[in-house]
Amino acid sequence: MEKVWLKSYPPGVPADIDPERYSSLKALIEEACERHASRPAFSNFGKTITYRELERMSRAFGAWLQKEARLERGDRIALMMPNVLQYPIALYGALRAGLVVVNTNPLYTHRELEHQLKDSGAKAIVVFENAAHVLQECLAETDVECVIVTGIGDLLGFPKGPIINFTLRTVRKQVKPYVLPEAHSFAEVLEQGKWVDLEEVPLGLEDVAFLQYTGGTTGVAKGATLTHRNMVANTLQADAWLLQYSAEREKPQTVLGALPFYHIFALTSIALLWLREGGHTILITNPRDMKSFVSDLKKYRCSVYYGVNTLYNGLLHAPGFDEVDFSRLLTCVAGGMALQQAVAERWKARTGCTLSQGWGLTETSPIATTNPRNIEFNNSIGLPMPSTEISIVDDQGQELGLGAVGEICVRGPQVMRGYWNRPDETEKVMLAGGWLRTGDLGRIDADGFVYIEDRKKDMILVSGFNVYPNEVEGVIAKHAGVLEVAAVSQPDEHSGEVVSVFVVRKDPSLTAEQLIEFSRSELTGYKVPRHVYFRTELPKTNVGKILRRALRDELVKKP
Repeated sequence: MEKVWLKSYPPGVPADIDPERYSSLKALIEEACERHASRPAFSNFGKTITYRELERMSRAFGAWLQKEARLERGDRIALMMPNVLQYPIALYGALRAGLVVVNTNPLYTHRELEHQLKDSGAKAIVVFENAAHVLQECLAETDVECVIVTGIGDLLGFPKGPIINFTLRTVRKQVKPYVLPEAHSFAEVLEQGKWVDLEEVPLGLEDVAFLQYTGGTTGVAKGATLTHRNMVANTLQADAWLLQYSAEREKPQTVLGALPFYHIFALTSIALLWLREGGHTILITNPRDMKSFVSDLKKYRCSVYYGVNTLYNGLLHAPGFDEVDFSRLLTCVAGGMALQQAVAERWKARTGCTLSQGWGLTETSPIATTNPRNIEFNNSIGLPMPSTEISIVDDQGQELGLGAVGEICVRGPQVMRGYWNRPDETEKVMLAGGWLRTGDLGRIDADGFVYIEDRKKDMILVSGFNVYPNEVEGVIAKHAGVLEVAAVSQPDEHSGEVVSVFVVRKDPSLTAEQLIEFSRSELTGYKVPRHVYFRTELPKTNVGKILRRALRDELVKKP
């Protein structure tokens, strides 16, 4: 397909980037730490470390892994923590030591954790103590030889750190008993590591940087093999997009780090991009604690926000959010799930900043498309990133024309090598010429903007007509009495499937009949929800993406 999107690029944004600008992520990390040495790098619970301190501690961590844990280039290390200061230190230290990072959800059950550790062949793990009991249950079944345990407050200093650890362990009893007799403490690792040298490791762009697991909600989780080239390229693609900010780009920015670093969205967009840019990232350990979350927003006055639709919606309804100073707010980016028009409009009205939507997958490192700054909500996921191509194909893999709806395919230097040790799964998604089948349905307009209709697997088929849940959810979300909504298919003996919606009410008096009638004004008859189910909350992934599958499965089981 002709690259029609290039004519819509903002001034200064190049058509291509050079993924060989850095020899590896190690080179990118070390350059950033040297260039921004005196700037604040990360803050958490009021404790701040500079880039100089980050360099020193990540160097010590990486050196310890080499000398004491005897890990070698290409060995895998799992990181199982929420957003705390230990995360970036371990992340950058492991990469500098030439290891492959396996980011791991700290909310995993022992079954999920065991699968990921065994599948990746991880030899080491850094686990925060709240999840140490889960590791204990499966450790013997894995190849893990080195365990490093850390408490939330370990790097916060005295007296805050010990107080937080005591509260979590003794008062709230959030740390369950565990027995890991051979484990090392994070503080011990840093102390011992500062006395040894970090050995230089010959890393190249084709070396694997991450095994990023995905697809756990639809079956066995698969590890997307992301190379240093993939991650360097996507970081530079995102960096090129910042050129539209002109002089503002040169100013130090304060970045909201509420998305978990173990998720690909935050990994590239914050942990790598804003490291390179010298940003000051505010790590939010528990974004569900809205009182503390809003308190941090008031204190730090972030200029850059990243989040999913549910996070932005949650903040809009959080007590005290109206009191946050938005005068420094430069850019807000939404991804991970469809941004709803109602949320985008309320966000702009509340903060004065446009909420820009982007899109990607774990398999694309993850950014594939994003909107130019300050373009008002248009339901588009934006333009393909520099050095990125988008094609719309039918079920046979044949390319469709502009405006036609089909499966979105992506090609670019950020596309994964394949799934770790799963050539059969890789073959299902990779087409000839380096194209990745994404499983998302969408179209491209004449100006090159990409519009996503929905996931193939989420599409609802009503009497032969396609219904896209995103559209239904977008309409229902406009109702003033609705806080959250998810649309799914429900089996029906007459039409095969019908549309059903699960709703969290903002107005307790809201009825199903009112919602159905409200939707009739904007939806064709077959798209109007047949059933409405009210819930106090909706099931979500670790980053807040609503799990439609869990709701759909619930309806399939209904008599």
